[in-house]
Formats: sequence, C-alpha cells, structure tokens
Amino acid sequence: MAPPVSEPQPGRPARAGDKAAPHADKAGDRRSLFERVVEFLSPGPDSKDELIETLADAELRELIEPESRIMLEGVLRMADMTAGDVMVAAPRMDLLDIGAPYDELLEVVIDTGHSRFPVYDGERDNVIGILMAKDLLKLHRAPELNLRALLRPAVFVPETKGLNELLRDFRSNRNHLAIVIDEFGKTAGLITIEDVLEEIVGEIEDEFDDKDHASGVFTLADGSQRVAGDAGIAEVNAVFDTTLPEDDFDTIGGLVAHELGRVMRRGETVDVGGLRFAVMLARGGAVRWFKVTRADGPPPASPPEA
Repeated sequence: MAPPVSEPQPGRPARAGDKAAPHADKAGDRRSLFERVVEFLSPGPDSKDELIETLADAELRELIEPESRIMLEGVLRMADMTAGDVMVAAPRMDLLDIGAPYDELLEVVIDTGHSRFPVYDGERDNVIGILMAKDLLKLHRAPELNLRALLRPAVFVPETKGLNELLRDFRSNRNHLAIVIDEFGKTAGLITIEDVLEEIVGEIEDEFDDKDHASGVFTLADGSQRVAGDAGIAEVNAVFDTTLPEDDFDTIGGLVAHELGRVMRRGETVDVGGLRFAVMLARGGAVRWFKVTRADGPPPASPPEA
C-alpha cells in the first residue's frame, strides 16, 4: 500500500527542492505581465508635479471641473507648506495695546475690520492674549470692566508647523488664529484658519466684500475712503477730483502696484498722484482694500521686510 501523501503546510517557508504549483506560477506571471502592460500604456504619475500635470490634463479633457482641479492642487501643495510660508509677518500684524484708551482701540478695530486681535503688553513681541472685536463693545456698556478679563488665551505655533497639522488643530480646538513664533521664541507673525483654507479653495469672501454694490469706494467714519483694489481709476478720480492716468491700467490696484514696482502688503502705505494709499486687506497676491486719504507731506516709510 502506497504511503499517504502529506498535505502542504500553510505558511511553511519554501525549501530547496520544493516544487511550486504550476498554475500558481502562471497566474502570477499573467498578473505581473498585465500590470506591466498597463503601466507601459498608461503610466501613473511618479511625482507630485506629474500628478498636478495629470490634474491639469483631466481639466482640459473636461473630466473634472476647474474649481475641483484648483482645490486638489491646493491640497497637494499645502502638504509641503508650513505656518511660516503663509503667516502675516510680525511687522505687518495689527495688534492692540493693553494700555491704550478705549477710543484708540475702537479706532483700530474699525479701520482694520478684523474680528480677532492679538493684544500685547509693553512690547509688540509680548502677546498676552486675543481680543474678539465683539467683546470690545462690552467696555462701551461697562467701562469699569478690565480689558484683561476679556482676553482669550493665545495659541502659539512654531514656524515649521505643517499646514495640514495646523488645520487639524484649528478644527479640534476651535481656535481661528495662532501666533507664529520663530526658533528663538520671538513672535514671527500670525496665521488664521482663513489663511490656511485659502491655500486650498482660493480667495474667501469676507465682511469687506460687497459684490452687489456697484461702487468700489466707501466713506469711513473718520472721513477717509475705503477703496477696493479692483475699483476703476475713473471712479477714484471722480471721488477725489484727481487726474490719475486711466489709459494704461484698468484698476487702481494695478496702478499703485506699477508705481511701487510690486504688489503692496498689508500695513504698507504709499503716495500716488496726491493720494495716500494704505493697505487694509491683501490676499492672494493682490490688494483687496485700500484706505485712501489725500497725501500731506512725504510718504511714510514702508515696514521692514520680514
């Protein structure tokens, strides 16, 4: 009687002399050959740049919408970005002095239009908390309140913190603003959740936007004018009775950028054609809003580069 044939043990490592099942080899060969053929005919992207090119090609072939392509590219690029790449540098930060009188604080809040402000004590680098603009109204109704009691804790992040991780933190701790610090613990700038999201979805409309309003020039409480960066030059000339050139540029932002030699940053001021342009809001490589007054005396110096 022939001895029984032992069944192969599952998971047993192969030994010299073992014979593999022929049908298994053929299946493996067919699968690998198929994968090689597919890769040869339609190779996938080997890098992030190639993936971005693939997305652009998909848009051209109308496989995805342009908005989808922009968002996907933003997600890919954001993976390599840090807080230091997106932050508003310290010299251009809008801060409140804890020792300033109420009227002065209110003026800054109205002029800048932000909803949150870092508050410092003594030196600008000494940020002690965050003040919500709406909380400042409580001082108007109850002047005896201590401003320090209205401050919310400031969140500090290093310049090297990745935007992906920072966005997760913003979502989990419900903070919308963080102070960015450098390797020496000094204030390098600030970053908001809106700054991070705009890297994905592009420019986000905010309380400064008024798409239904035909005019790009608005009068502020102090008598100055808030002028949209895309306002027509003719409109600005009509309001201020000036003669800014209207033939070479379509918008006031384009004219000012040409005169300065670059796009202005938030907090910078320049004089052009007898008018003083101070940047109130700049996003996406363009000025969204200027505060414009008539120029008196030499233009102020631009803030130092970060």
